[in-house]
Amino acid sequence: MSSVEDLLQQSLSELTERYVTQERSVPVGLLEALEADSRQGAKTLARRIRALKGKNRAEGQRLRHLLRFESELWEQGHTHIAGVDEAGRGPLAGPVVAAAAILPKGWKLEGLDDSKKIADEERREELAEAIKRGAVAWAVGEANSEEIDRLNIRRASLLAMHRALQALGIQPTYVLLDAFTIPECTLPQRGIIKGDALSLSIAAASVLAKTARDRLMRELDVRYPGYGLAEHKGYPTASHVQAIRERGVLPIHRRSFGPVRECLGIAEPVPAAGPVQGDLFTGNEQP
Repeated sequence: MSSVEDLLQQSLSELTERYVTQERSVPVGLLEALEADSRQGAKTLARRIRALKGKNRAEGQRLRHLLRFESELWEQGHTHIAGVDEAGRGPLAGPVVAAAAILPKGWKLEGLDDSKKIADEERREELAEAIKRGAVAWAVGEANSEEIDRLNIRRASLLAMHRALQALGIQPTYVLLDAFTIPECTLPQRGIIKGDALSLSIAAASVLAKTARDRLMRELDVRYPGYGLAEHKGYPTASHVQAIRERGVLPIHRRSFGPVRECLGIAEPVPAAGPVQGDLFTGNEQP
């Protein structure tokens, strides 16, 4: 290892590349030497390194906090803890997609959080690929628009989550979910309010579910151009409702959702017992 004196003979740009850009381990004494250096650039570099170290400590603390539910269960002897979450409850078209992920004990991924907090789509995809590489097991399940109409969105979401769990190659010993529990699931499980922001396993599942559904909606956008399906990933937008009015209802639209019902001429709210399928599949739908 180079001595501090040798390192100070290198250019500040080289030191910046090594200890800021690449985030390599900082040798003992280097920060103090930079702070004592008469060059203003050296002092600036020292501040940047200290700020980066503080940021990394904060991120480490955040990730440890996100593993508190998993840590308790690992201590109880649960080896395979599955986090489960879904994406796509609000849109007017397409399936609701769920994912399940079993993370290795103590595993962490910098930047992993509730998918709704990760605005950058490319970053979400990077995290999803890292989760797939690092997970003990992961899987995706979905419930299509017809199942959503028949069951209602809540029950369809639970069905998608159950399918994701069943698709895992390894049976979990415990399941953590965002808010809900799955009635059909016989495994020990716990629903955590805002779990995607409080549990790393659930956050991992939320990223997998979100990225899987976004890819599917981009594919459907190619199949059904003119509806803006690639951007129809959250809640209904005025432009999407207008597209339905102008172009008609697609097979992938959720006929039990108010704006779609209105376009089909079904004015009455869907009964609590569920929609009447004969009413939902008539009207101006496209093939």
